Amino acid sequence: MTIRCGLLSDLFVGVVAKRLTLVETVTKSSNQHEFQGTRPLRKLFGEEDQRNIQTRFVWLAGEQEGVSEDGFLSWSNVRKGKPRTAEYHLYYSGNAVTEAMRPGDTMFLARRLDGSILVVVVPAGSTVDSQMMWLFGIEEQRELKEEYKDIEHDRQAELDFAARYVLDELGIEIEEPEVDVLDDLLVPFGMSFPTTAVFSAIARKSLPHVDPRDGADLALMAWLEREESLFKRLERTIVAQRLKTGFMGADEADVEGFLSFSLSVQNRRKSRAGQSLENHLETVFKAHGLRYARGTMTEGKSKPDFLFPGDAEYQDAAFPPEKLTLLGSKSTCKDRWRQVLSEGVRVHDKHLVTLEPSISENQTDEMKTHRLQLVLPKAIHATYKPAQQAWLMDLTGFIGLVQDRQEA
Repeated sequence: MTIRCGLLSDLFVGVVAKRLTLVETVTKSSNQHEFQGTRPLRKLFGEEDQRNIQTRFVWLAGEQEGVSEDGFLSWSNVRKGKPRTAEYHLYYSGNAVTEAMRPGDTMFLARRLDGSILVVVVPAGSTVDSQMMWLFGIEEQRELKEEYKDIEHDRQAELDFAARYVLDELGIEIEEPEVDVLDDLLVPFGMSFPTTAVFSAIARKSLPHVDPRDGADLALMAWLEREESLFKRLERTIVAQRLKTGFMGADEADVEGFLSFSLSVQNRRKSRAGQSLENHLETVFKAHGLRYARGTMTEGKSKPDFLFPGDAEYQDAAFPPEKLTLLGSKSTCKDRWRQVLSEGVRVHDKHLVTLEPSISENQTDEMKTHRLQLVLPKAIHATYKPAQQAWLMDLTGFIGLVQDRQEA
């Protein structure tokens, strides 16, 4: 049974995407600056003046690069009450995000259901740009100036795994469905996290009808989504309990304790996601009878995530290199895909499996140049452009490739 995970229209009313101009990004002596009040913005904000609209500003770029800050927008007709044609201005409060934006960057102004605004600024042509365009259903254009998308009526997209991936990058978390089922599965763990291996096993056991031999891509996604739901549910419970106890010392706030706790939460999320993907991939490979080594050493300190058929064959100089297959595994690809290139010199054409949607064409073209084949679960292929989809490999195709090499 398919569980509805919500729609994009449950979060946003509409969005405007635009390329920032020089006059919109120049820092002035005033603390208040403005975006040009164009027709698409009038569709988003309407005709009435609005002051001090609660706004969350987010700037995203590459690996580990992101800034967010709260501020405000004000929308006003500077010719109100005058006989001349209306002229609207959208003023914004200066902050770390607006200081980082540059002419040519893409800005997304999205209105939430509560009337607040999310402003996201990304470098044009980047992977995060592609992901935001896909999320909001806006066609990528080399000369994009400004476009409005009515999400409330026109963008009834379901918040699937790929959508939740992008929203998570923006700091927006979706309430998990099947809460009662999840809570029942988490009872044995109380208020502590089990190991990722245990979490992965529980996720698979809770879906007995899922068989990777019937469909490797579907099984992987089902297990990943179930584990993600379990983790977030338990994390929310544990974090809420910790926050209730507070971070106060004898005489003052325990700032270091709070920062340490916050960092541990973020690190656990990142490490769990990568380990979870590897755990479920290993189960799929076993189900299909593939021979492999996980985390074995090749040259130097290089440790590819998966090496087929194994370490002994790789170390055997007489074993044909064309029968070797190297697979890197990264739940979030970003710029770290280059790490895979040096992990096994005997394997010239390498593979990388990831869960990252809508990687930019610039990045995938560079992967092709370096003879790195991207592997994604079939459900995520649709987030890529048609030309990219023709090149992408799904998990089923990868398994078939390895089987052919091992049977030859």
